[in-house]
Parts: sequence; structure tokens; C-alpha cells
Amino acid sequence: MVGQRLSTIVSTTAKLPKCDIVPKKYTGPSINELSKTRREHLNPSIKTYYSKPLAIHQGHRQWLFDLEGKRYLDMFGGICTVSVGHAHPKISEAVTKQLNTLGHCSNVYYHEKIHEYSKRLAEKLPGDLNVIYFVNSGSEANDLAILLARCYTEKNSVMSLKNCYHGMTYQTMALTSNSCYKYPVTQNPGFYTTMNPDVYRGLWGGNNCRDSPVQTDRQCACTDECQAGIKYFEQFVSELECNVPRSGLAAFFAESIQGVGGAVQFPKNYIRKVYGAVKETGCVFVSDEVQAGFGRTGEHFWGFESHGIKPDIVTMAKGIGNGFPLAAVATTTEVAEALTKADHFNTFGGNPVSCTVGLTVLEIIEEESLQLNSHRVGTHLLLELSKLRDEFSYVGDVRGKGLMVGVELVQDKGSRKPIEAVKFLRLWEICREQGLIVGKGGLYGNVLRLKPPMCITQEDADFAVEVLKNALSEISNS
Repeated sequence: MVGQRLSTIVSTTAKLPKCDIVPKKYTGPSINELSKTRREHLNPSIKTYYSKPLAIHQGHRQWLFDLEGKRYLDMFGGICTVSVGHAHPKISEAVTKQLNTLGHCSNVYYHEKIHEYSKRLAEKLPGDLNVIYFVNSGSEANDLAILLARCYTEKNSVMSLKNCYHGMTYQTMALTSNSCYKYPVTQNPGFYTTMNPDVYRGLWGGNNCRDSPVQTDRQCACTDECQAGIKYFEQFVSELECNVPRSGLAAFFAESIQGVGGAVQFPKNYIRKVYGAVKETGCVFVSDEVQAGFGRTGEHFWGFESHGIKPDIVTMAKGIGNGFPLAAVATTTEVAEALTKADHFNTFGGNPVSCTVGLTVLEIIEEESLQLNSHRVGTHLLLELSKLRDEFSYVGDVRGKGLMVGVELVQDKGSRKPIEAVKFLRLWEICREQGLIVGKGGLYGNVLRLKPPMCITQEDADFAVEVLKNALSEISNS
């Protein structure tokens, strides 16, 4: 029965917005051949979305095309990674030119692009965050940030928030707080977590707590200061007093908005309070901007700016390279000096091609006003999604800023129990059938993640909402 339901196509179908691109004809291996190769030669722990694997052949801006040429609106952006659009012609042109000039040069030598890009990237950061380390992934960036913090403070303890995701290296696995990403091996020592200040699902929170166009439907009496933020901060202090050695923390890590955790936003002033407390002890504050950075949250270029803080270390990846394997760590000269206690080297960090991509992404964000577009289209999307929360009992919460959006699905609004997996998967399948790709996340895998290329239009946003409405209508009537 489940398989029959998953293959059913709903009668109400949304109309895809116009696109002038005609995809190239696919001539490669069949889906069956690809599946066989995947089973035999690829990492068996890689999870494939959908009942029938989705095989992508071509991309253009906010659009993706499968092997048969079917078009999809990509509202997941390759897991919040495609920032300026698939196959952007300016990036393709810049990369081709650079490859024809110099494809690789170790950073033990001078080459123009690493110097130009480090300067341009530092100019986008506030204050004295002027030293840039180039690496290849967000996990690697956070791993390096831990090393920097420990070398600088000469302390070992590191704290993060429950429900966070900071990577999957052996060290960042201990920093991440989600059992889905914990292998049954001895975890690295010195890592601690504190209560996640989730104003929808947590102990405290209400409808005045979030910096978002859409508030949770829980009631609160907050006026001048968010009381939920105070209570969660007290839990943080308790964690320090009870579990962390008296020498104190080397680093506190926080995403500006939790990404994999389901676009969870923190109560107003919570991050600022934690920041103030850890700075008093000499602890390094690390802002993980892997998903929230580069204009995605709309009002600011960096997510941490909405919290009113200036971190000691900023880690970034994903949107920095529009899908190219590029990441970076930014810090102060003082903190960076601590890493000279031994030699540090990265073979591919600052590669001429990757730096060219990074430079071009910065140019496109500015030239096409993509940060402003994230704010305008993202606010519209959030407000339209909030109407679905009012209409459907399965929609428990809508949250986010700009084009970093989460929709939490529940069995009913009263209990907030996660929606049954079969219903969630059916909704997911309907979205795909109607040409919409969305992600999922959250501790219980019940949050729809909408983090598209920042070039999407209001028409695209309306299409996404219409498809979700169709899907919610079907699972409500099934």
C-alpha cells in the first residue's frame, strides 16, 4: 500500500514558471547503470533521496534538469551551497580563463589570485578579522577553527549547542550534536554541549522571541527583553559551572541559524549574552557561517551581524564557491599568530582556480543584488508559508530569515510530535512530481529546508508555496 501511495500522482498540479533554457540531450549511462555503479563503487552510507533516485544532468540558475530533461525548481541549492545559481556563465568564463593560465600553484609560492581574494574577502568582514586561511570544506574549516582556538587560549574545552551540525571529520563529529552523525567510536575528548535555545520546540519561547518575519504560535509575555533568551542563557551558565573544567572554554561554536538542525533560530539577545560571557573569560567565539553567510539571510552579509556581535573566528564554506570545493577561516592577526607554533600547510587551500571562483561569486552577489533579493523574496516566501501554517494542522512552525527557511511538520499543533515518516515522504514525493526540490533536516527529519540559489524570483517562491499546498492537501485527505 505504501509503495502504491508513493507512486500516485496528485490531480492538482502547479505550473512551473517559465524558463527559456532547452537542456542538452543526455547520452550517458542509464539510471540502472548508475545505480549499479553506486552500489558497487560509492560510499554505501550515502543516502539517496526519493523512492526513485533523482539523477541530475544539467543546471541553470535556479533550475535543474534530470536525465529525461524534466525541469525542477531547486529550492535546496545543493544543500544550501549554490548561492548565485547553477552554471553561472560569469563563473564558467572566469574558471576557463584561469585554467588556461594557471591551474594550480602551491601557496608556498606567490600567485596573484590568493592575494587578491584574501584581501577582497577580508574587506567583507568587520573590524580586525583580516587573516584568511583557505581550505576545502566546512568540516575542514571548523576543524581548523578548533585548532586555532586551542593554540591561542592554551585551553582544551570546546562547547556547542545541542542540535548543531559543524561537520564530519573525526574532530568535528564531537562538535556536532546530532546522533545521526555520531559513529559508534570513542569521541574526541574536551567537547561539551548546552541546551538548544529553540523557541518552538524547547522549554521556553513564544511569539515575540525571534528575529524573523514569522513568529512561533506559542504565546509569551516578553516586552523589552526576551525572557526565553534569559532562561536559555541560565542553562548555558549552569553547563559551564557543572561540566566544564575551571580552566574554562577554549571556544564556543554557534551557527547564526542552525542549518542541518532545521533552520532553528535563537531567541533575541541569546547569542549576544553568551558572546559577552565567554569573552570575559578569554574564550574564543566561533561563528559558523557555512550556511548563513554570503547574504543568504538578507538583511546582513553575515548571519552573526543580526546578533550584534563580532566573532574572533568565522568559518565559511558552501555558498562561498557556489558549489566549488572552497572554504575559509577568518580570524584576527593575534589569534592567527598562535598557529605559528608549528608549521601549517594545505595543498589545495588558495588554489588559483578556487580563488578565482570565490572572487567571481563576490562580484556576482554585488552586481546582481542577491543579498537584497534574498531579503525581498525570502520575506515574501516566509509570509506565504505562514498562511499554510494557519491552514494546515501538519504545519507546526515556519521560521527563518532571507532564503534560509525551515517548515517544521508535526502530527498536530498541540503535541508538536514529528509528522509520521510515511506522510513526510509522501509530501516529498509530491513535490518532486510537480517539479519542486526541497530538502529535509531537524533532529527528527521532519523539517522542510528551503535554501535555494539566491537568484530565485517571487514567481518561483509562489510556485513553491503552491506545490507545498497541493502536497499538504493530499496528505491531509489521505
